[in-house]
Amino acid sequence: MEELAVPHNIKISNITCDSFKISWSMDSKYKDRITHYFIDLNKKETKNSNKFKHKDVPTKLVAKAVPLPMTVRGHWFLSPRTEYTVAVQTASKQGDGDYAVSDWSEVVEFCTADYSKVHLTQLMGKAEAISGRMLTFSVFYRNQHKEYFDYVREKHGTLMQPSSKDNSGSHGSPISGKLEGICFSCNIEFNTGKPPHDSPYGRIRYQIPADKLFNQNTNLYFGDFYCMYTAYHYIILVIAPVGSAGDEFCKQRLPQLNIADNKFLTCTEEDGRPVYHHVQDAILEIIYTDPVDLSHGTVAEIRGHQLMSLSTANAKKDPSCKTCNISVGR
Repeated sequence: MEELAVPHNIKISNITCDSFKISWSMDSKYKDRITHYFIDLNKKETKNSNKFKHKDVPTKLVAKAVPLPMTVRGHWFLSPRTEYTVAVQTASKQGDGDYAVSDWSEVVEFCTADYSKVHLTQLMGKAEAISGRMLTFSVFYRNQHKEYFDYVREKHGTLMQPSSKDNSGSHGSPISGKLEGICFSCNIEFNTGKPPHDSPYGRIRYQIPADKLFNQNTNLYFGDFYCMYTAYHYIILVIAPVGSAGDEFCKQRLPQLNIADNKFLTCTEEDGRPVYHHVQDAILEIIYTDPVDLSHGTVAEIRGHQLMSLSTANAKKDPSCKTCNISVGR
């Protein structure tokens, strides 16, 4: 079998949530012999699965030799925000259909990116497709344990402080683990027009008039759409005071919504007073990006139960749901 150049100095660039470009260096005197590239891609946690790979073992991708860098897209179902390892061989197709191959290159690591605005806009379209009737509401609310509110009063002078969003929802969401905010709910019960008596997050509820958080001085962004192997779906929205750090973060990464005209959460004016509506067909999770003063609302114990099974804390999205997944990743 003929000798072939071993790729070295592997470079990964132009990384998105579902593609990347790859290039490498090799001895130019062998270039005319090379007809194909063999590329071996693995999720980082399984990188040792091929530690005994022989150089003539079939690889995961056989690509015709093209000018470098080469774009890799669609050959694998790449997941967003996931660490991968990649190694390369050069190959020359022989007359009998077999391949002469080089030794493997060094293994390099890289991490795919989060969903871009384009991907989130696709996801938002999926959320809009299930959104119909709107209900009128007047308060945002946040349930926690008594110890949480005691801590706020003791350490922060009644100011609830933003914290990093957990990893619930879509794996490619650019807000998970990065956006700082305070989580609120606003869904009301259809038959009472009031917040539900139960909550998965604690028996103490803070309620604040809707206009204190959502008004003409705030921007609204679409954050995520997901389910947890259930019939009902969750939509994450972000409310950020105009010009705040949270607003700047979202402006670069999330689709912005018209606060008076969208399918999920609206603030309009009737007879000179603000009127608020939320979508009935999904559970909204609202992230407010600035501190919130307890004195702007009320704190009281709910009469219902703490339904832990309904908690979305670090919940994993159902990757098989056709309603809330897009084709670029989970």
